Amino acid sequence: MTKGLWPTLNFTCNYVSRRIHVMHLQNEQSINDYLSSLCKQKLFKEALRSFDIIGKNSNCHVYPSTYAHLISACSSLRSPQYGRKIHKHILKYTFQPDMILANHILNMYGKCGLIEDARKVFDDMPERNVVSWTSVIAGYSQNGLELEEAVKLYIQMLQSGLMPDQFTFGSIIRACSSMNEVELGKQLHAHVIKMQFGSNLVAQNALIAMHTKFGQINEAHIVFSSIKLKDLISWSSMISGFSQLGYELEALTCFREMLCHWAYQPNEFIFGSVFRACGYLGQLEYGRQIHGLSIKFGLGGDVFSGCSLTDMYGKCGLFCYSKTAFNQIENPDVVSWNALISAFAYGGDANEAMLNFSRMRYQELRPDDITIRSLLSAFRDPFTLYQGKQVHSYIMKTGLDLDIPVCNTILSMYANCSDYNDVDKMFNKIQSKADLVSWNVILTACVQHDKAGEVFSLLRMMLLSHNRPDNITLTIVLGACGKIASLVMGDQVYCSAIKTGFTVDVSVINGFIDMYVKCGSIESAKKLFDCMESPDVFSWSCLIVGYAQFGYGEEALNLFMKMRSLGAKPNQVTLVGVLTACSHVGLVEEGWQLFNTMEEEYGVVPTREHYSCVVDLLARAGRINDAEAFINEIPFEPDIVTWKTLLAACKTRNNIEVGKRAAENILQIDPSNSAAHVMLCSIYASTGSWKDVATVRSLMRQNGVKKVPGQSWIEMKDNSHIFSAEDDFHPERARIYTMLEELLLQMSDAAHVPVEGVMFTGEPCFL
Repeated sequence: MTKGLWPTLNFTCNYVSRRIHVMHLQNEQSINDYLSSLCKQKLFKEALRSFDIIGKNSNCHVYPSTYAHLISACSSLRSPQYGRKIHKHILKYTFQPDMILANHILNMYGKCGLIEDARKVFDDMPERNVVSWTSVIAGYSQNGLELEEAVKLYIQMLQSGLMPDQFTFGSIIRACSSMNEVELGKQLHAHVIKMQFGSNLVAQNALIAMHTKFGQINEAHIVFSSIKLKDLISWSSMISGFSQLGYELEALTCFREMLCHWAYQPNEFIFGSVFRACGYLGQLEYGRQIHGLSIKFGLGGDVFSGCSLTDMYGKCGLFCYSKTAFNQIENPDVVSWNALISAFAYGGDANEAMLNFSRMRYQELRPDDITIRSLLSAFRDPFTLYQGKQVHSYIMKTGLDLDIPVCNTILSMYANCSDYNDVDKMFNKIQSKADLVSWNVILTACVQHDKAGEVFSLLRMMLLSHNRPDNITLTIVLGACGKIASLVMGDQVYCSAIKTGFTVDVSVINGFIDMYVKCGSIESAKKLFDCMESPDVFSWSCLIVGYAQFGYGEEALNLFMKMRSLGAKPNQVTLVGVLTACSHVGLVEEGWQLFNTMEEEYGVVPTREHYSCVVDLLARAGRINDAEAFINEIPFEPDIVTWKTLLAACKTRNNIEVGKRAAENILQIDPSNSAAHVMLCSIYASTGSWKDVATVRSLMRQNGVKKVPGQSWIEMKDNSHIFSAEDDFHPERARIYTMLEELLLQMSDAAHVPVEGVMFTGEPCFL
């Protein structure tokens, strides 16, 4: 006999032996006792199969208590087929079920997801008690269907004069949580306390879960702290709430408290939440210790905790450990594969992400929208554009491009990997269904691809599409205003923000301060800053840097002193502004002392920007040799900005020797740098070294180095007019030069000085 026949033969033998045993039972009492005994032993499948045999004998009378046991077996197995069969048997061979049996049937239909059947049983009941109402409310709540109906039933129950118990509260609170009805949740919490169920564990656990779902972590923790004897659900709900709402450190603290004060072992959901917290905190060592603890408790291969563990190692940068954690999962599902692909995508390893995507499809698992979005986030530069286009083709083939979050991720991928034209084409395809995220992505792409001028026309289109801007939108638009120094547009955005109430957000106000600083309107930035009740370090830093950049050194230093007196701790940007201010007002010793104590006093390690500021500080004070010596002592390779700072000072001080060395270092980093050639020429010219000037100019011609022309622009009637040195491409150049000629003639007549050497022929000339 072949091995494959054994399971079939074994089942047949069991069925025959069971049939013989049941047929040998002598009376109804023994049959009912036998079925009830199987159910009590939790041999639910055997009990239902035995009922099949008995059911064929219509003369056998089944007791109501036996029916109740069999219906409970169907509930435990989530078997709607057997549940309906037994219900029909009750109606056909016996009587109208009494209230207790009807409650069992009602509960069974609810747990099996047959809410319409449950409601029919409920509506046909001549008499109902609290269990009846609770069962039908739980049916709606557990299945997430017609949750408003659950609330209506709860109100009808109260109107009927019946008072809810702990299980009723648990069910209706879950329904409220799924509906995201915050106000109703507050009323239910008050009702729980009023009905003196505020210390009942079922109601308390439901309240914790509801408050964390609403983001009300303080309210959840108050309920949690009031529980005297916490169970596994209490700890799991609180730890999960902390982890999901961004209180990762509190989640780990709560987990440690649980281990210290509770005798039972954590489950897979608690470990999943704790692994997630470790990942976001980057606490690799804690994560590894907790990983060992999960293995000790026998959960090393669990799917839920394994997904979070895979994600944690990915966020901590240990991608080989992510792979190992994934391989330990016994039966990885789509969520598990998503965690692995997301880990490699987070680390920017596009090749490994694509490889695991292929492995997932080989396992005949269908990727979902989260899989695709995680995979697309791995493509971040032009070198991965080809792979991104492959995934895009797959998305179109499978129809996932109908999902707007997936389309937004595709749009973001093209913004990172391709030119603006591809981004614009993709956006045009989805514009009719674009949401706020879509608009924010295309606006960000404009700024990234030096198309800041396009931001404002897109913003108008966005407003016409009835998508209301959020804080992210305003931040992008303000960045565009600062990039092109468009003060007029910045003022318009500010007025719109006041009208819509966005100015209450500190981050938005900081964005406006930064925009006004970049547009040169320091007074407007200062007015906004003075209106802030609690400026953060970004607020202080932005204004200090603004003062320093525009030559208001004393104001910057006074603001820094005020910041310190109020207890605000400066960051590295703040100190860049202060060092720049010291340079502008000539406070060499003060700036030098600040640089030497910044790490010890403020915990800020000096960066390249700080070293460049010190070079500028010494060079402006005429200490050129000290500045060069300081550069040579920098612990890392000086960048081009540092050498340019020294070269500019050499030009001012006519220091040929140091200037020549600074220019040579610049040209070693960037041989085509025109600024270094031009400044070196100026240094030679200022000392009369015309031969050296000619040599440098000859070298520029040989290498094809050209001076980048300067630009200026003016805003008129919402349009920016850009002018370049030696430029004759402006469409109204003839009228402009005519007006300039007229102005010069009027100036010469007023001063009675003849204008010589000036000729306007549509070409720019120089006096």
